[in-house]
Amino acid sequence: MSYPARSLRDHRISTRPAPLAAAHRGDVERHRENTLAAVRSAVEAGADFVEVDVRVTRDGEVILLHDPTLDRLWGEPSHAADMDWIDVAALGEGTDRIPLLAEALAAVGGTACTLLIDIADPECAGPALRVVREGHSGARVAWCGHLEAMRIVRDLDPAAAVWLPWNQRGLPPADLVDRLRPEFVNSEYAVLSTELIRAVHGSGARVACWTVDNEDAMRWVLDLGVDAVTTNRLRRFQGVVAAGPETWEDAPHPACLAGDELVAAAALAHELAHWAIAFTRDAKVGDAGSKAHPADNVIAVDLAVERHVREVIAARLPGHLVVGGELGGTAPPGTPCWYLDPVDGTANLANGVPWTAFSLALAIDRQPVLAVVGDVWQGQVLSAVAGWGAELDGTRLDLQAPTPNAGRTLAGKVVGTELLAHRPWLGIDAFTSVLADRYCTLRIMGSGALTLAGVAAGRGAGSVVERFSPIDHLAATLIVREAGGLVLDEHGDETVWPAAGGVLVARPEHAAELYAAWSVSRRAGREGTNVV
Repeated sequence: MSYPARSLRDHRISTRPAPLAAAHRGDVERHRENTLAAVRSAVEAGADFVEVDVRVTRDGEVILLHDPTLDRLWGEPSHAADMDWIDVAALGEGTDRIPLLAEALAAVGGTACTLLIDIADPECAGPALRVVREGHSGARVAWCGHLEAMRIVRDLDPAAAVWLPWNQRGLPPADLVDRLRPEFVNSEYAVLSTELIRAVHGSGARVACWTVDNEDAMRWVLDLGVDAVTTNRLRRFQGVVAAGPETWEDAPHPACLAGDELVAAAALAHELAHWAIAFTRDAKVGDAGSKAHPADNVIAVDLAVERHVREVIAARLPGHLVVGGELGGTAPPGTPCWYLDPVDGTANLANGVPWTAFSLALAIDRQPVLAVVGDVWQGQVLSAVAGWGAELDGTRLDLQAPTPNAGRTLAGKVVGTELLAHRPWLGIDAFTSVLADRYCTLRIMGSGALTLAGVAAGRGAGSVVERFSPIDHLAATLIVREAGGLVLDEHGDETVWPAAGGVLVARPEHAAELYAAWSVSRRAGREGTNVV
């Protein structure tokens, strides 16, 4: 498999055919998935492919069904493999029922549409191929799904149109491409890259991706150069295609991971956090060195933790990069990047103060995906996945819920902050005074990650750090946001990644008062006064 150098964008815009649309399980916006009504509606709407899923009943009939059981759509908890066709056929009515694969072949027969048969269970490959051979002769057919199923299809039919499943960020091995001779390499869209598309095109195959329903994501994959897109939003995709290549440019990169990749990344983040907690607590601190100045501590534990994290991520998540507090790094556009502070609170650890954290956040192009903060000395892990909420050791965190002592003012509350390196930030004296006038106490604990993330766990009304760093603070800000807290930049705008300056996190009921105190104190600091 060769990877020729070429001007990919110029080539794809000037020479390639219009991108193809694959209707995921039929026209699911108008009909129940994997039914004859959904298949026929997708054909009538102009889909190039209708993707359907197949299962085999106990008596050997090949049916259209995605799940192993019939529970989700048809209210029957039994497995299809444990039911005879006569019982499956009794569910639903008319065209709103579970059809045979042979019926779906007849529905596309004689049209320009191709039936794309998705096989999740390799044992279904042989029976499905037999139906195709015996079925409607006018139907165009292609195959996708489980890799082993595609191997079976290729062995049984050397002329079959096979789509190679590939959901990794690296390139498919040349021997696998040679073995399957795919018409398309079919990837979950989150793993796509210019390098992958260039390599696939160089091999003579085309690139398909799934399942793309957001318009920005559609524009992004089209601008990247994919040849076919599987979607649940057929007409929306057709509209994006019709708008033309000039409307696809500069579409934002979708900050997402492939499903399996996201699960693996989240599991790995938790694994690394628990490992770092145990390692840091048991490690011999040794002598402390310095980096920029004598107060900028570095110890062997920092380096050992960072090196371990880098090695594990490189081995388990190929294509992911690390930007670390000790060894640095860069984050190229579109690349999953982990922002790591191996020991947040090194000065505390070096001086025997048990208040340190492990901080790790995954982001793509300034869009955070997931985060963990390990509270080393309490042995706890705070975590979050963007859009899915935050947890403390598996218990969901919810700052929107009422709590005891939930007064609306800062009186009697605790607020956290951190020094700017080892110096007080401009206005901190005024900040202390403003809070004191409100009978609120300020704490400086020495770990920015814990100072911010602790708010998500109910530790204080809010916290402020005067200079945001994704290495030190991104994991914490994502956790607070996903827990239902407010995260504000110095202008009062909500963001988990400030473009410049500091960041404030707070329980919703205290955010306005705390932001006002921060703003007043910062202004007093700039004016050189310590009183407000």
